[in-house]
Amino acid sequence: MRTNMIEAVMGAIVLVIASFFLVFAYTSSKGSTYSGYELVAKFDRIDGLLVGNDVRVSGVNVGNILNIDIDPKTFLAAVTFTVRKDLKLPVDTVAEITSESLMGGKYVALVPGGEEKVFSPGDKITYTQSAVSFEALIGKYLFSGKEEKKDDTSSKKKT
Repeated sequence: MRTNMIEAVMGAIVLVIASFFLVFAYTSSKGSTYSGYELVAKFDRIDGLLVGNDVRVSGVNVGNILNIDIDPKTFLAAVTFTVRKDLKLPVDTVAEITSESLMGGKYVALVPGGEEKVFSPGDKITYTQSAVSFEALIGKYLFSGKEEKKDDTSSKKKT
């Protein structure tokens, strides 16, 4: 009877610890949300970009992606995101989709320009750079190498 009581207490302790880690993981996975003003940028491709991903300036997190939609007229991906209130970005700021690493997620990197005029809430960023497809780059590299080898052998036969 005594061993059953010890097992029950140990089981309860394990459940409390597991609950603590579950709550910690849930709260830390939400990330930080920024209250600020909203901006919109349109991209050709947004491969791997998700709602909730970071918006960064010089590597510092300054906002989050709120919404991703498609513009039915231009068929471009419209990304709505927040930027901290205290950050006044020039109107010639460039928005680019960047990878954290080869295996990591994507985020929007903002590269401020030099204009005096700054964005107002709801403005659209006109200068954008879409996500780079690593698969397409690898494919270009692999196939361009084969074409060069063919050209080299054909030029040797002519001489």
